[in-house]
Amino acid sequence: MTIKDIAKEAGVSSAAVSRYFNGGSLGKDKQEVIRKVVEKYGYTPNQTAHSMRTGKSGQIGVIVPKIHSDSLSQVMHGIADELHANDYTLILGITEGDPEREVNYIKTMQVNRMEGIILMGTSMTPHLKNTIDHCDIPIVVTGQAFKGVSSIYYDDFNAMKDLATLMFKKRKKLAYIGATESDPAVGIERKKGVLKAIANDGGNPDDLSYVISEGFEISDGYNAMNKLLKSRKKIDGVLCATDTMAIGAMQAMKEKGIKLPDDISIAAIGNSLAGKVVTPELTTVRLYFEECGKTAVQLLTSMIRSEDYPVSQTKMGYEIIERRSI
Repeated sequence: MTIKDIAKEAGVSSAAVSRYFNGGSLGKDKQEVIRKVVEKYGYTPNQTAHSMRTGKSGQIGVIVPKIHSDSLSQVMHGIADELHANDYTLILGITEGDPEREVNYIKTMQVNRMEGIILMGTSMTPHLKNTIDHCDIPIVVTGQAFKGVSSIYYDDFNAMKDLATLMFKKRKKLAYIGATESDPAVGIERKKGVLKAIANDGGNPDDLSYVISEGFEISDGYNAMNKLLKSRKKIDGVLCATDTMAIGAMQAMKEKGIKLPDDISIAAIGNSLAGKVVTPELTTVRLYFEECGKTAVQLLTSMIRSEDYPVSQTKMGYEIIERRSI
């Protein structure tokens, strides 16, 4: 079956069918009748022929620091679903946190005629900024707000501030397990949120006991919590930058015979699956990860279809999920 066959059965022109597959302007009535014929025969356009004809690959590059992350996997799910709905193929690049690999992926994806790039969970460096500035295909960043770059990001500051405010209803001697400040969103904004909540409650932000975790794994939260306990500072509540860190911190406290939440309350950000099955269940903040992925694709496809699309910054919402850990 060809585009001409689809057009004949749908009662429309071949040009209309081409616009349907290429995302061009087309009335809803024509879109619907073409869609029904396409689904009836399970028709898939020849991507190679499409690429030769239009100069477009039909492929979107997605660059991630890792794949063994609950939050990133949710973002990926949103991206994959939305790309599929828009007939794009996803090409994945995994950097393992290497800034040079990140830059090389951007350059390689340009050479291989990706139509656009979604860059996830990264930190801006001069080299990366220069690479993005000289990139000739659209780029959308998720998880961080980069000046001058279209970004979909989270309200990390207010999410943590509101979580800490909730904790202050029951606890006053808080400690914080944070992330490295090389990550502006998780490392800086979430810590600022805790400090603001302390100030709003009438406390002194300088009195906050905190440890910067070496990473985001359970073992990192475990080690950070042990450092807090060894300091012998009186604490009755712990806030963690991520759920994963919190689960490690809970393990460390249980080994020391600390009862949760009777002795110490704990809460974090992430709404991970593990946080729902630990004992006690973890109070957390749900960031809209999957929605972020979908929104990133919607923004990127708009940029692809319009050469003069302005830089867009979209902040996602959040939801506090109160469970038994506080």
